Amino acid sequence: MARRRRTIVLGALAAFVLVGAGGVFAGSSPVGLLRIKSPLQVPRAPVSVAGKRIIVEHSYKNDRSPVIRQLRPIRPGSRGERETSPNPSPRATHHNARDTVVQDKPAKPNMPAPTLNFDGIGFPGVACNCAPPDTDGEVGATQYVQMVNQGFEVFSKGGSPLYGPADIATLWAGFGGNCEFNGDGDPVVLYDQLANRWLISQFAGASIPTDECIAVSQTGDATGAYYRYGYTLGANFYDYPHLGVWPDAYYMSDNVFNAAGTAYLGPQPFAFNRAAMLTGSPGTAITTTDPAIFNSNNDAILPADLDGSNQPPAGAPNPFVEVGFNATWPLWRFHVDFGNPAASTFTRAATLTPAAYSLICTAGRSCVPQAGTTSGLDAISSRPMFRSAYRRFDDGHEALVGNLTVAAGGVSGIRWWEINNATSGTPTFAQQGTYQPDSTWRWMGSAAMDGAGDMALGFSASSASISPEIRYAGRVPSDAAGTLGQGEATLLSGGGSQTLTGNRWGDYSDMTVDPSDDCTFWYTQEYYPPGVNQFDWKTRIGSFRMPSCVMWTLTISKSGSGTVTSSPAGINCGGTCSFRWWGGNTIALSAVAGPGSAFAGWSGGCSGKAACSVLLNSDKSVTATFSKCKVPKVVGKKLAAAKSKITKAFCKVGKIKRKKGPRRKRGKVIAQSPRPGKTLNAYSKIKLTVGK
Repeated sequence: MARRRRTIVLGALAAFVLVGAGGVFAGSSPVGLLRIKSPLQVPRAPVSVAGKRIIVEHSYKNDRSPVIRQLRPIRPGSRGERETSPNPSPRATHHNARDTVVQDKPAKPNMPAPTLNFDGIGFPGVACNCAPPDTDGEVGATQYVQMVNQGFEVFSKGGSPLYGPADIATLWAGFGGNCEFNGDGDPVVLYDQLANRWLISQFAGASIPTDECIAVSQTGDATGAYYRYGYTLGANFYDYPHLGVWPDAYYMSDNVFNAAGTAYLGPQPFAFNRAAMLTGSPGTAITTTDPAIFNSNNDAILPADLDGSNQPPAGAPNPFVEVGFNATWPLWRFHVDFGNPAASTFTRAATLTPAAYSLICTAGRSCVPQAGTTSGLDAISSRPMFRSAYRRFDDGHEALVGNLTVAAGGVSGIRWWEINNATSGTPTFAQQGTYQPDSTWRWMGSAAMDGAGDMALGFSASSASISPEIRYAGRVPSDAAGTLGQGEATLLSGGGSQTLTGNRWGDYSDMTVDPSDDCTFWYTQEYYPPGVNQFDWKTRIGSFRMPSCVMWTLTISKSGSGTVTSSPAGINCGGTCSFRWWGGNTIALSAVAGPGSAFAGWSGGCSGKAACSVLLNSDKSVTATFSKCKVPKVVGKKLAAAKSKITKAFCKVGKIKRKKGPRRKRGKVIAQSPRPGKTLNAYSKIKLTVGK
């Protein structure tokens, strides 16, 4: 969060029109459906309606920006150094209990070294002149975009600067109002891989953050033109906005406080009409203040952010995880319908019970030790860390991964998790663990999975003997559940420590996966240069790739008439074809003979006629053979041998006629029909004459 001024100015409330009460939130009474329009920069608050509510909001302004690379970046002003106001904690108490899933010993260090490792934006490189930086970044098809409080920069994927650093206000030049003049930080950048677009956002307000400003690029070039949108969320203090890409909407969560920032009101979900924003049409948002979710007893929520090219099932809701002080974690599903908002629902799909844990540093912010100073750092142990990364794999199973800072062994560690069945069925923990392999404090994490199912977790690491470092740990699917079995690596060793600055650190970092190969992890986090300093944060950007993240090709060849299919889907051919899967996948092949043919068997990567399963740990080839009935010569053979030979030729034994003959021919075939060598449909019958 950036700043909160002491003066609170409220403008006139916009007009509201109650247009219906027909929507129903799952398991609730009828809801009030509100359609809200507001003029430019007029704050507003939801209208109270009996029962639970769906609220429909409209962007107060939308337009098209100039081409960003043609604009002169707005540089830092003369504003003095300052701390951001405290990022308020949503809750105050947690029942601490012994953690039973702690990984308290280091694994063998098998994590790969960084492939890229370069500096991002540094203080005072942007207009905010404040701390902490709220570092996040996203990798796209050809670029990497990093954001900090009130600043952004575009890099090539080789690490070369393409534009910036610039004040985020540069992006809003000419838009007017809060988005141009009162941008206040808590920035988020996302890459929408489904559309090859960028989303850049921050909150804004004349006195408190009441607005969300969202820009969506018109192309895959982050230095090009953007469609710009301003939304007024209400008259409250909308803090810590985090967003996620989903096929039907851009989803967002906020921690909502009263206007003074002194009372937590609850978490609030939002859904912005993605289809409209991709075309520059007027924007619509759907939210709810249903007390089932919007109440001060609930923890912070976080929407899922889609990774990979496999989309969620058609029409799937976006899963929101609620994590923090409570001993159980609800998983909510937000189904949004912009055509019929009353049909939108925000439903508690499950209440997950994580392994017990203890929060840390809940009584103060000077907590995490550093070398060379008694000043500690804030661990932010009260909410899920950015992002809640969702991935759907080729076999259809889902993984939703995230993390939370907890106490372990007298220091801070990172509780991470993988949740399955996030969008349908019963959500459960596929695995969970607390990573704390030694006495170093680890916190401010961000986690993601690559296309092969490898997971990486980036974080800050510090102790009384080392200054804050940037590290990352990981696992591969074959590691024991609940462990980061590949150990950890260092992106940047500790340089310096931070003093004063409100003890602030973070408030988040960001681990993302390159959509070009679905393998390369990109991580960004803050650090300090050598020495003991205040207001001198820097940021680092690095990438790495797990060796196990590789795709192998399975090639199918065929002899005869038939079709081969695979599970997971990919192979479906009646000739020669191939498909690429992630290494470690086991591919099940099925063969269906064509009319008049029979499946004769596999060769190559499989053998025999039973089900074929191929473990892909290299490129492999399999041949499926389909046969007709090629009539064998069985005259002179004993009947049992003749039957066996006929069956092996994919023919059937037909009518058997007995005929008297010489003693030497008794029990042997003395005639057959059709004649040997003739090709018939599979399992055609062959008549035999046997001597008696």
